[in-house]
Amino acid sequence: MTADQTGPVVGTPHGAVRGRYEQGVAVFRGIPYGAPPFGPRRFRPPAPPEPWEGVRDAGAFGPTAPKPPYSEAFAHYLSDPEIPGDDCLNLNVWTPEPGPGARLPVLLWLHGGALTRGSSAMPVYDGGSFARDGVVCVSVNYRLGVEGYGLFPDAPANPGLRDQLAALRWVHESIAAFGGDPDRITLGGQSAGAISVGALLAAPQSQGLVRRAVLQSGAPEASDRDKVRRVVRRMAARLRIPATAEAFAAVDRDLLLSAQAEVGRFSSPVLGGPAFGIVVDGDLVPRDPLAALRSGEAAADVNLLMGWTRDEYRLWLVPGGLLERVDRLGPVALAGAMARCHAGHEVPRGYRLLRPDAGAAEIVGQMVTDHLLRLPLHRLADARPGTSHLYEFAWPSNLPGLGACHALELGFVFDTGDVPESRLLAGEGAPQELSDALHGAWVRFATTGDPGWEPWDATHPVRVFGTAPPHTTPGPRDADLSLWTTPHPTSPVRGAGNGASNPEQPAHAHGGKAP
Repeated sequence: MTADQTGPVVGTPHGAVRGRYEQGVAVFRGIPYGAPPFGPRRFRPPAPPEPWEGVRDAGAFGPTAPKPPYSEAFAHYLSDPEIPGDDCLNLNVWTPEPGPGARLPVLLWLHGGALTRGSSAMPVYDGGSFARDGVVCVSVNYRLGVEGYGLFPDAPANPGLRDQLAALRWVHESIAAFGGDPDRITLGGQSAGAISVGALLAAPQSQGLVRRAVLQSGAPEASDRDKVRRVVRRMAARLRIPATAEAFAAVDRDLLLSAQAEVGRFSSPVLGGPAFGIVVDGDLVPRDPLAALRSGEAAADVNLLMGWTRDEYRLWLVPGGLLERVDRLGPVALAGAMARCHAGHEVPRGYRLLRPDAGAAEIVGQMVTDHLLRLPLHRLADARPGTSHLYEFAWPSNLPGLGACHALELGFVFDTGDVPESRLLAGEGAPQELSDALHGAWVRFATTGDPGWEPWDATHPVRVFGTAPPHTTPGPRDADLSLWTTPHPTSPVRGAGNGASNPEQPAHAHGGKAP
């Protein structure tokens, strides 16, 4: 259909939808891929949506999954719109050419938020620039927090991850009608979204559905089941109910979110604590995803683009003044980081030798970042040379203290630096040429599998996107990561539980501050 006041109409397996043309791109918002996950469907795997007759309007974002708001300190930097309604298993499509003949590459985006916050409605995630550049972009809402990742004796594990799998299947079956190529799907995510990408890549049910994958600021991992159970048990104790899905399903949604927020105050990526995470369930996640991907038994033919930011930890520590408090704690903070990372004294000692002028917060932050992100991504790339590309985002925010922090790169990835929500992290005057470079690399990768620099090999090439023009540097993090090559005697095998606290869990947990 040509552009007119009625907008483009596309058929899906459950009914036709009518979108909008915006700046030459066809946009379809709020398309259901699953039935509302409430009532008898609460804490259960997703069910298909009920078919509809006629043409469903897809002009507005659909409801977001239930989630607590950010604390005031974090809301200063991060937006998280809330749209009420039960029909929260929905997705959005941006396409330059709706219709079955285009066969364009597809980017399926999974948002971050520690598996407790975030949504596809965040303005930073607008997919119009990808569609403008020839890539069909799809973004997804999925269940969060206890609704999506609570672990109960009477319900299947990982319902939020099962939502994401249902969305991936919907895209594979339906995206051709929107101009996409189901054989060229790139699955991408940031932070908890990247952790989800890793789990989906390793899932037996997704094999053959994904051509390429992007993991930004998150590595494949499995959380400790007992740790996730403790979150549920603490919520149950606060609510004075049994720790069962049946009991939780009878609780008012707002009351459940309040209990979740209270329990979540005591979690952070820096020092750990109770947190929701993806767990090995013997079905969708039959074993640790990182081990499955490194062994080559899963997604062996999927090309990988993996990245991190130079100062990930600054988003975890700057809001609320935690960075200064960690610096004041000094040796106590370093001891906590050693416990968090299962590291011996030689690790922080090595970081100190490499950074003689750094404060305790920088040492702690870089240790945790390497433990959670850079080391597992390096190891995954080592197991898949020639088909992996790595990069570092190193441009510092124009706001004081943030540096090149966690999530800062997203406005550059989506080329949405002009929206107010991007400026919450970047400040004013973010360089458009850097957006062109990083967004262009993602477009090239989704289109061809080559983002524009050499793939991983023994020289460890890393593309650096910072204040200087983008350039490739051999092994910029090798000196830090070599400190971890000799495991400490108490170190568990990665994936057996040391990654339960997601890199995006806000650090407002400390000091008793409410989220």
